[in-house]
Amino acid sequence: MSVSFTLKDVLKRGALVAAANWPVAVVQATADSLFKLLIAAPLFGGVFLVALVVGAEPVELMSLEWRQLATTIASTLLVRPAVLGAWVAALGVVLVGGSLFVFLVKGGTVGVLARGERLAGPIERPPLMLESIGRASAFSIDMFIECAKGLFSRYARLGVGLMAVYLLSGSAYFVLLARTAAQGWGVAALLTAAFVAWVSVVNLFYLLTQIVIAADDCSVAVAITRVSAFLRRQSRAVGGVFLIILGLVALATGASVLATAALWLVGFVPFIGLTVLPLQLLAWVLRGLVFQFIALASVGAYLKIYRTESAEAVVHPLASVKVS
Repeated sequence: MSVSFTLKDVLKRGALVAAANWPVAVVQATADSLFKLLIAAPLFGGVFLVALVVGAEPVELMSLEWRQLATTIASTLLVRPAVLGAWVAALGVVLVGGSLFVFLVKGGTVGVLARGERLAGPIERPPLMLESIGRASAFSIDMFIECAKGLFSRYARLGVGLMAVYLLSGSAYFVLLARTAAQGWGVAALLTAAFVAWVSVVNLFYLLTQIVIAADDCSVAVAITRVSAFLRRQSRAVGGVFLIILGLVALATGASVLATAALWLVGFVPFIGLTVLPLQLLAWVLRGLVFQFIALASVGAYLKIYRTESAEAVVHPLASVKVS
């Protein structure tokens, strides 16, 4: 027996499961925003630290062009190892603590979505009823906490591995960029494109591993093995979802840039410009929710492909899932 599905059904199911569990989008968006604010704190604190060291005014430093500001901060910290060590330690504490917090929240998010997708039934098939969406809703505070606690340790180990890959990849990229600097901008552009593509593949593998850990309740090593086999068998389906999600992210990013530019122009209009700040805050919140919804919809879509492929393997180990 062969199980067939279309990318339209897969994406529709992912979007409906994400919509049914909409509170996780709010929680995830809030966690990501807090993480960014945590990272920004020591970065902006470096400006005041340099101002105290060199005796300059923070306002004067902030008025510099960003390249000059970065050069000034770097040169000042490099000649003062104690100050540099304190700043690196502060940044490291924020990175480690913030990352662990993100891993904890991510465990709750993916765990809830995995349970919701498992209980949803054929929600992607018409007619669309409120009862069907209700079956896909698995979110509750107790369920979120249970999933977060159960997956945290494994997600933390996986996240440490991801950061190690980021560090090695970034180091290799900058070394190659420095060695080929004399060969023109074309080589640098190719290296940058290859680096971005590599990071995208790493992020996809990381997300799929998180999904398999939550779906099968297995270890990180077992999940990596299963994801590798899953990608070999379902590369077409996974690649199709990935490209569509990437296109949606690009469209959302373009819309966000246009909205930001429009609000910036409105800011110059007397009196009306006073409304720009709340509008900017609202746009920032909506942008975060939209991007989180797209990301969570992709999780639901990948879950559908993985569960369908796993079910087919159980029913008929020699059969493959056909994607139309």
